Amino acid sequence: MQKLKFFSVLAVIAIIALAACGTPATPVPPTAVPQPTAAPAQPTAVPQPTTAPATTAPQPTTAAATTAPQPTTAPATTAPTTAPTTAPTVAPTTAATGPTAEPTAVPTADLSKLPVVPRNQTVNLGWSLGTPIGITNPWAAGSSTQQGQQFMFEPLAYYGIFASKNIPWLADSMDYNKDFTQLTIKLNKDAAWSDGKPLTSDDVAFTFDNQLKNGKLSYHSYFDQYVKDWTTPDAQTLVLNFKIPAPRFAYEVLTFKFDTGIPILPKHAFDGQADVVAFAGGLDLPHSGPYNIVAWDANQKILDLRPDWWAVKAGREALPTVKRIVMVNIGGLVGQNMGVVIQRLDNNEFDAILDVRAADIASALAANPDVKSWTDGQPPNGYLDWWPNSLWMNTQLAPLNDPNVRRALCDTIDRDKINEVLYEGAKIANIYPFPLYPSLQKFADSPDVKALEAKYGPKFDLAESEKLMTAAGFTKNADGLWEKDGKTVNATIQTLGSIHTDIAPVLVEMLKTGGFDAAANFGNDAYQNMADGKPGLYMFGHGASTIDPFAVEFLYDSKNSAPVGTTAGNNAFSRYSNPEYDKLIEEMAPLSADDPTFQKDAAAALGIYWRDTIDCPVIQWLHRIPYNNHYWTNWPSVSNPTDGENGAFWAGTGLLVITQLKPTNAP
Repeated sequence: MQKLKFFSVLAVIAIIALAACGTPATPVPPTAVPQPTAAPAQPTAVPQPTTAPATTAPQPTTAAATTAPQPTTAPATTAPTTAPTTAPTVAPTTAATGPTAEPTAVPTADLSKLPVVPRNQTVNLGWSLGTPIGITNPWAAGSSTQQGQQFMFEPLAYYGIFASKNIPWLADSMDYNKDFTQLTIKLNKDAAWSDGKPLTSDDVAFTFDNQLKNGKLSYHSYFDQYVKDWTTPDAQTLVLNFKIPAPRFAYEVLTFKFDTGIPILPKHAFDGQADVVAFAGGLDLPHSGPYNIVAWDANQKILDLRPDWWAVKAGREALPTVKRIVMVNIGGLVGQNMGVVIQRLDNNEFDAILDVRAADIASALAANPDVKSWTDGQPPNGYLDWWPNSLWMNTQLAPLNDPNVRRALCDTIDRDKINEVLYEGAKIANIYPFPLYPSLQKFADSPDVKALEAKYGPKFDLAESEKLMTAAGFTKNADGLWEKDGKTVNATIQTLGSIHTDIAPVLVEMLKTGGFDAAANFGNDAYQNMADGKPGLYMFGHGASTIDPFAVEFLYDSKNSAPVGTTAGNNAFSRYSNPEYDKLIEEMAPLSADDPTFQKDAAAALGIYWRDTIDCPVIQWLHRIPYNNHYWTNWPSVSNPTDGENGAFWAGTGLLVITQLKPTNAP
């Protein structure tokens, strides 16, 4: 049998990333099983805008005294004054769509009843909380995987992107047969739920059965397309049979990486629930992860370590030294009210916070020598997230339905200048719709891709832009803007609030210099304008490929081309349709990433992406997360990649970040 390799190739890389923001997106069909690759010599990085609910930021509080360990509840905060609303996201989650589940009754957080845990055994995380109190069921409408669930619910496997490393977890192994039509899953014999019941193949089958049959669950489309049936020969084995070859299913669906993959849920906890989406779960919902929610209100969510975590007995992990996690509601979208948040980080109230902009992390590093970044204080102070950003556009709307106009627009983007102005010379600007992780860097460096890049690849060329616009029948008006039939080219950039306040103005000026009628809309309607396909440009990422290019290339398949007047699903905003392109995607789908035909077709599809300027790639996305080492060390970094997981504590791999921390024993 072909084994889903549990390999580790150290990547001497990393710089970029945010996290993918907000509401669940329908996942794209699976991509291939990970293949070992050589690490590139230069740094790379990863995205996403974080899913911080839009709330009003709490006011700063006085830093706790550090002369002696203090009992931790949470740093005092002021409750948000506006109702949390979830920002749009690129990352699929396991939460369902539909009316928000009714939470079970939970007490107001009476911190006086909590056991005392010293500050130096507590991790305080500055984040934003928007999930209705009491909703812990990952399938419930209104649930979020980024607000503590990552410390409670676990997958069959994790993936360490910066080490190209598959990390067995609830499953000891996942083995494909030769033609990728069957996957045998072997569970760890010690896996167990927090109520002491064993975690077995019945729980895996229950999880799969709901994903297959319940159209409200986000991964239903994967299961519906690929899964035929399964058997459970014993308590530790499930044999999954596919309708068609599914070489990417184990990675894309069953593995946690960034914000994607499904957790395994307890069958016995859902007994008697007629609608699993309407079931809130409550604080007592059995889970396999090492932390229990012990208090939760509008200001904070507090989780305490349970010493009977199965992974200790199984040898997966030592018992974590973090005895308590406090997720503090800082309110606001990423980038807003960050002065207060940075102050609290520098006062040692927070151990880590959401990712920030360049000026914010520079301020944090300067104010407190204990605060470190992924790149150890060197530019760009972040790692590559999986969310490279492009200027998307609705390719069905004139004049951007003309690929020559799209190319002319893209030719105005000076990526070298972006690197110089925004990233202190670090090579963050990008011509690919995927992040340059090790295996994707190898693909980008292949001879076929390099040949197509030389022929079609994006480049800054104002003279060529002018030539293309003139050929398309445009002339410049008195304001120096391209015009045809009395209309300029609407190049208003729809962008997600404060996360693009640094780059959007730079892009606007470049577009104006090239003769395009550019502006930036930072309003609350920006994401909806993108989804609705309104005229203009959309600054947004590609939450898709991490180990091979299939997932991102599938975004441009005609299956994802929503008609004008309808909402674009899966954040596939281009609405592009091309039978030539679709044929390549169809041929790639059943093949593993190392198949020569897959590699040839993937390169050809990338060539069409460039040739037709389906969108205009601009930057890889950086996660600039400041880590405070006053109380805790061993945060992931380029010099300390740990298991290679991305460093976002809110991501699916956040459990690995927290459980590997080491205390300084500072008072």
